[in-house]
Amino acid sequence: MLIFWKQKLVLLAVPKTGSTALEAELAPVADVAVVNPPGLKHCSVRKYRNRLAPFFERDGQRPMELVAVMREPIDWLASWFRYRARTALDGQANSTARVDFDAFVAAYLSDAPPDYARVGSQAKFLEGGVDHLFRYDRFPDLVAFLETRLDRKIELSEKNVSPARDALLSDALHDRLLHERRRDFDLWCSLCNG
Repeated sequence: MLIFWKQKLVLLAVPKTGSTALEAELAPVADVAVVNPPGLKHCSVRKYRNRLAPFFERDGQRPMELVAVMREPIDWLASWFRYRARTALDGQANSTARVDFDAFVAAYLSDAPPDYARVGSQAKFLEGGVDHLFRYDRFPDLVAFLETRLDRKIELSEKNVSPARDALLSDALHDRLLHERRRDFDLWCSLCNG
């Protein structure tokens, strides 16, 4: 999470949406850069509004605009699936190295997901709304917005890239995912239509 005091902007770090690349480029010019622990770096809208906004916004006297990125839900899950297959996690409970994408999604949808499939929900992360929500597949739109608001050229380099791996989803699990995570897909569709 990056806070730009003068520009009244809070850039939320939705996991698996390019936040590490943005952090690498913009943390040096941010007034506050929360990079650890992960629970604060990836502070949700609700957590920001309930716990941090009173401090940073001086109890409502200096309202900040929230900015975030959302990724297409299946692509977002595929990124988690690939990221957790990296060799650094071999043998750990959150490794996906020994499951295929169908098994990962089925575990994600279960009532008690195993560690490797506990990744949350973008809709839940963004619950409460942000002022500026950008699509991951249109990252240049976000960069242009930030360049204008921060009055600086932004040159991003790839960071935290997931290893290449097939992420094929069966029709049955695709349909189940659409049904059971409707809020994520509805939010994504609102960005596609807006």
